[in-house]
Amino acid sequence: MSTVMTVEAGPLAGVLETRLAVWSEEGAATKLFGRDHTLWFPEPRPELTDRLGWLELPETMEGRLGELVELAESVRADGITRVVLLGMGGSSLAPEVFERTFGAAQGWPELEVLDTTHPEAVAARTAQLDLEHTLFVVASKSGGTVETLSLFRHFWGTLEELDTRGRHFVAITDPGSPLETLAAGRGFRAVVTAPPDVGGRFSALSPFGLLPAALLGVPLDRLLAFGREAAAAHHHCEAPGWRLGALLGEAARVGRDKLTLVVSSRLQAFPAWLEQLVAESLGKEEHGVVPVIGEVLQPVTHYGCDRVFVRLRVAGEEDRPSEKALDALAAAGHPVVRMELSEPLELGGQIYLWEVATALTGSILGVNPFDQPDVQLAKEMAGRAMEGGPGVGSPERVAAGDRGQLGRALGPWLAAAEPGRWVAIQAFLAPSEAMDGALTGLRRALEDRLGIPVGVGYGPRFLHSTGQLHKGGPPTGLFLQLVDRPGADLPIPETEHTFGGLIAAQADGDAAALARRGRMIVRVDVGDDPAGGIGALEEIIGT
Repeated sequence: MSTVMTVEAGPLAGVLETRLAVWSEEGAATKLFGRDHTLWFPEPRPELTDRLGWLELPETMEGRLGELVELAESVRADGITRVVLLGMGGSSLAPEVFERTFGAAQGWPELEVLDTTHPEAVAARTAQLDLEHTLFVVASKSGGTVETLSLFRHFWGTLEELDTRGRHFVAITDPGSPLETLAAGRGFRAVVTAPPDVGGRFSALSPFGLLPAALLGVPLDRLLAFGREAAAAHHHCEAPGWRLGALLGEAARVGRDKLTLVVSSRLQAFPAWLEQLVAESLGKEEHGVVPVIGEVLQPVTHYGCDRVFVRLRVAGEEDRPSEKALDALAAAGHPVVRMELSEPLELGGQIYLWEVATALTGSILGVNPFDQPDVQLAKEMAGRAMEGGPGVGSPERVAAGDRGQLGRALGPWLAAAEPGRWVAIQAFLAPSEAMDGALTGLRRALEDRLGIPVGVGYGPRFLHSTGQLHKGGPPTGLFLQLVDRPGADLPIPETEHTFGGLIAAQADGDAAALARRGRMIVRVDVGDDPAGGIGALEEIIGT
């Protein structure tokens, strides 16, 4: 395939080659493409072999390109200038990658992803839209994703005065889902169905990723051509995805479970998609791989023996400081993988490569890469909180403005940050550039003080990305949940709930689920001035 990959496995070189030899002898490639459960477990399991449809997507989707492009052309012809995708996790991350990597072609609509339920963010985005020239893509595999449907109801109500509001909506969902029924009943412009044997996080090359790409004017034929090239290559155990999967799996078995991604400027959006794929697929039964994205490379002495480094770049993009740092890391014995894409459209092949690698890593770790057993617990806890029911059991919030109380809560939490652990900042706040900056400052303060990986995710977005890893993965995570007090709430039409109530319940539910799993969590109320509250928190951590 086109991707050029080099692997410097360091101390794992021997076990890597042994794993590849065993797979070859056992006919593992034939098992994978034959949907044979014994590649993972001796016995069949739910959501295993019936979730392998992604293996054929580069071929099967070729026959649907005409349908997708025709729909995109009709949208453009109707004068639509902006597309807003309403989705979460697997329904939103690939479209975001395509938008940030390729942007809108000349004459095609701009595309943005809305995957927050924070009332201030929803209200602000609504006020900025030219609704008569906006198309809403409602994307949900199950057709029942609460965040997606809440956003749909909001915008459906907002367009109430338009006689043709149904033509401002398109659905992407599985056949027979509640969303398909809703879309038909309300006269959506179109309903695009996706293969039911493809899970959400493996759906980037299905209509969930391809229709948004078509709406941007991305050449789908070339994107899929790279996917087909990758699919053909991976019928052999020496292909890049097999080598990467073997390395990640064997590394995690010996404690090198922090996958640190370093990417060039054209690929800055790709790690967020990879984060979900890896975290949600592998973080189960106290096993897993922890993706580390957005981290600035440090000197060799900063790192312990829990890392694997993977560098991705497009040919021609140079980053000499990163290359020099990676050379030093490899020389010190850290496993380093370097991959180079011939052009950005080769993401079609990269997506496939990483899906193969993730599925194979699961086989080494003894987990099912296609289910998400711990996600449901947080949903149940959030549902109880929404209805005001008993038994949620969320840890108490600490006020950011009370330095004494905050210091007492943070003391044991900070003391637990030993080598091998990691931190997740869970920000149930309104996304914005200013908030991004505040959270980056907090992240840097924690990295400087603790010397361990720190990740940041907006809630509820991260619940559909890294939430499974947080509750089901290695019990080495430390969690810092940030909540605020929105100045104004926003009702969710057709329900008795509000967006403020929804996001608060999701924060409560996730905190309760983490506590039930024995995870160490501190909840901080940053009040009605989130940036100021985060600044106070950063100051305490830095002292």
